[in-house]
Amino acid sequence: MDAYEAIVTRRSTRRFREECPDREVIEKIVEAGRYAPSGGNNQTTRLMVITDKEILTKLADLAKEEFSKMEVQPDTYRSLKNAILASKKGPYIFHYQAPVLIVTANKKGYGNALADSACVLENMMIAANAFDLGSCWINQLHWLDESPAIRKVLEGCGLSDDETITGGLVLGYAEQGLPVREKLERHGNPVNWN
Repeated sequence: MDAYEAIVTRRSTRRFREECPDREVIEKIVEAGRYAPSGGNNQTTRLMVITDKEILTKLADLAKEEFSKMEVQPDTYRSLKNAILASKKGPYIFHYQAPVLIVTANKKGYGNALADSACVLENMMIAANAFDLGSCWINQLHWLDESPAIRKVLEGCGLSDDETITGGLVLGYAEQGLPVREKLERHGNPVNWN
């Protein structure tokens, strides 16, 4: 698969098999993330690769608990609204039971923290597709960056006091085998040529 095909056929996967990909493949995907561009070539995005089931379960329980305390406001972002409502309805596992969660963090107060981390995450999602693995962008921990309980768990995974949680992704084998790769029509992201 060439780079263009890996980009245009990448889709989010939300149903995963329990089997964890080989560490060598995960390391290659992480390395693809580390080669992402960054403002001023700062390279300050931290990657926390979590495959420990106990940590994944703990984070899922804490996320459900934290989201269930929140109320939906008229201007609540759609994905955050969905997380809040799902956490109040019953079982809510933000990482879709994927065997791998990669959380990104960057320096607090750094103007390019989110942009740099987004480049890292995108590189890894494209690489995952090229390796026939499913992936999905995960924002929930970013929204819970100020939760002392979430931060404490992630500090055990490498998060520093001077860092903010910027995002994450889940990774693994898609439940149905290969990830869905059907090309989707584009209705947004307008382009102007001058």
